Parts: sequence; C-alpha cells; structure tokens
Amino acid sequence: MQPGLSRKNVMSRKRQQPQKIVRSDVLQQINPDAAGIDIHLEEHWVSVPEGRDEQPVRKFGTFTEDLCAIADWLAACAVKTVAMEATSVYWIPLYEVLEERGFEVCLVNAHTTKNVTGRKTDLLDCQWLQQLQTYGLLQPSFRPPADIVSLRCYVRHRDTLLRYRSMHIQHMQKALELMNLKLSSVVTDITGATGMQIIRAILEGERDPQVLAHLRDHRCHKSTADIAKALTGNYQPEHLFLLRQSLELYDVYTDKLAACDAAIEAEYAVFEVQVDALEASAPLPQPQSIRRRQANHPSYDLHACLKRLTEVDLTDVPGLDVLLVQEIISEIGLDMNAWPTDKQFASWLGLAPNNKVSGGKVKSRHSKPIQSRANLAFRLAARSVARMQSALGAFYRRLRAKHGAPKAITATARKIAVIVYHMLKEKKPYHDPGATYYEERFRERKFRSLQRQAKQFGWCLLPDSHPVVS
Repeated sequence: MQPGLSRKNVMSRKRQQPQKIVRSDVLQQINPDAAGIDIHLEEHWVSVPEGRDEQPVRKFGTFTEDLCAIADWLAACAVKTVAMEATSVYWIPLYEVLEERGFEVCLVNAHTTKNVTGRKTDLLDCQWLQQLQTYGLLQPSFRPPADIVSLRCYVRHRDTLLRYRSMHIQHMQKALELMNLKLSSVVTDITGATGMQIIRAILEGERDPQVLAHLRDHRCHKSTADIAKALTGNYQPEHLFLLRQSLELYDVYTDKLAACDAAIEAEYAVFEVQVDALEASAPLPQPQSIRRRQANHPSYDLHACLKRLTEVDLTDVPGLDVLLVQEIISEIGLDMNAWPTDKQFASWLGLAPNNKVSGGKVKSRHSKPIQSRANLAFRLAARSVARMQSALGAFYRRLRAKHGAPKAITATARKIAVIVYHMLKEKKPYHDPGATYYEERFRERKFRSLQRQAKQFGWCLLPDSHPVVS
C-alpha cells in the first residue's frame, strides 16, 4: 500500500471500473405492425399505426363479442404484435382471445410504461403503448405455458382454501377460550385426532371432562388427567353456537380442499411423462425426515408426481418440501430458457441486489420489492434451513450472525433459487456437501484472504504450531 493512502481509498479505487459508453442513435421502428391496448373493467381503448384505418384509435366494450371485434379489427389493420398492461385480471380474457388468433401479445408491467406527467388519458395511454412497442422499448412479462397456467390456477385456489379454513380454526379456538376450555394448551393442534374427537363430542352434548379426556389419541403427549383438567369450563349456548358453525365451515372447506387436490392430481396426469416408464413405476424412496403425511399435504403421492414432471427430485434441496416445490413449479414452469442465466432468474424473483448509484455513490443495494409467490416460497425455504445441518444451513447461520436475519434469508433464498434453476435446466440431482464441508471451505477461503492482506503489508501469515493452552 502506498504511503498516505488509506484502505478505504484503495478499495474505492478498485471499485471504480471503466464504464461502457452507450451511444444512443436515432430510434428505429422495430415493430411497425404494433398496436397498443389500454385495459379497463368496462372498456378497452385500442390504438393501431396511423394510415391503417380512418380512425386509428377506437373504444371497445369488454364482452366476449367485443373482444372478438378487437381481434377482427386488429387483423384487418395488419397488426402482428399487441402491447397491453397487466391491469388486475381484466387483461386475461382479451389476452387469451388475441393469443388464440395468432397475435404476438406483449404483456407489460404498468410501472414500466408511465406516460409523461400531466398527460394521462385513456386515449393517450393506448397510443403511448403502441409507440413504445413500435420502437421495441417494452420488456414483456413472463407468462408460463398454458398447461402450467392451468396448474397454477388450481394451486393458487388451494392456497386460498387453506387460508379460509385457517380462519375458522381460529374461530373454534376463540369459542373454546370463551368457555375457558384450554384444549389448545394440552394438544398441539385442535384439528388433530384428539382435538376433533373432543370438539365433536362437546357439540353432541357431552360435558363430563373425564369422558372427554378418554377420547385422547394414544399418540397424545398429555395424560388423561391433564386433558380433563383443561376441559373443565363454562358452557354457554352462544359460544357453543359459534363453535358449531365454525366446525361446519371447517368441514366444508376440508371437503373443498379434497376436491381441489383431486383436480390437481388429474392435472398432473395431463402432463407428458418425462421419465422412463420403468423409473416412473418404481416406488420412490420416502424422505427419512417424514414419518407420516404432514398437515395440509394432499392424500395422493405428490412427491412422485413432481419427480415425474421435473425429472429431478427438488425435495433433495434443504428447505423445500413437496408443497413448496409445487408452488414454485406452478409459478416458474419447467423451461428455464426464459432466463438465459441464473443471475437474471434471481433478479426476476427480486432476490438480487437492486443497485442505485447517484453521483458516484451507492444510495441503496436493497433487493427490489416484488409481489411474487415464487419469491415468498424461496424465502420460506430459506427460513426453514436455519437449524439444518447442511451447507445451506451453515451459510444462513454465518450470514445471520454477520448481517442479521432479513439479509440472510434473502441471500439464502437466492442460493436456493440458483440451485433449483440449474437442477431444472441441466436435469442434475442435488447432493448436499454438509455443514462441515461448507465450514471447512469457508475457513480455507478466509485463510487465503488473510494471507493476501498480510502480503500487501510485506508480512507472511503462518499457522501457529504452538497453540496457547489456557
């Protein structure tokens, strides 16, 4: 290091890399046959290139015959590509009609197509979209194939059913607490075998705590005496009415959830079998960590369906169970060619740093805020590896100790996403090297880094052959 230079100045000089100069030429019309559509609930504004019709901007309704009229008019105007914003769910019917007619539909995020401030009208919006698409300035949003879209619809509806059913579980807990029945204190889950038998017996008229306690399942950790003590309460008719209605709604959503699982299982049967028939018919080994079917898991063999679909076992990745894998596949699909590199895939998920530089200073490196179910699934997987004795678990714990849990979750989620990306793209299994291997590699990298730093000062770093004994 040169005298008079601090380490901070040296590091800042290393970061200052020569920037590539981008020269802006005259904009060229890349898509001359482009149209723009401004999507609304009750009307759609459509703009085509000038000279294609006497009235280049028209307003249409949103009924099915109006959507067909839009497609007919665009075909008459020799339009090949159409740009539209992803406004709520109003764009989906028109998107499907145009895609069926053979148009190249460019679905864009509304945040990337903002018009000039103060010039916001429906007529100007559709013209602005048409102009941006003409010059090729719009980046289309990712939309998986039709079969994955169908699976995604079922999976999202299943999550909605689970969320609704959990609300009624809370209502049952509230009714029990109002009667001072401490069932949730003696059983892990009131919707388990012991809890449901006791609740149904209470609604059938049983009030004796000893009789209710003997309904416990043999796997319950609490004794009969403890359960009987917790079931001595004050039964009130209004609270029993609340408990009965909550249980009935819970049963309804349980039946709807079973029907949704049957529809998802039938949807998997539609997909083309990706593996050999012998391998598909062979029984798949059950993970050792799963002794029985977990709560909220479907009754069919989802693990086998996912393995046949992806050709790899994504549940080998620490933190990913079958439900998380199903949600990830339904959101990103199976073809990773939509993202040329894993860096672009992580950026699309919102798990990469979003650098904001102004005046030569980095203002922010936080990841881009994004509302994505795939993003949430990878973050849940990253949170679950905290106590696992795996390489990902050791990576998470090291970053959590240094930067805190939020940044550790984001970094670990990105690492899991990169692993899934390469597994789906290269069809190679994942082998966890283990926490010990990761920690040894980290110590080696740290030692080499310290050696480089010592060499800059003219020193030599050697291991201590005589450790100090306290």
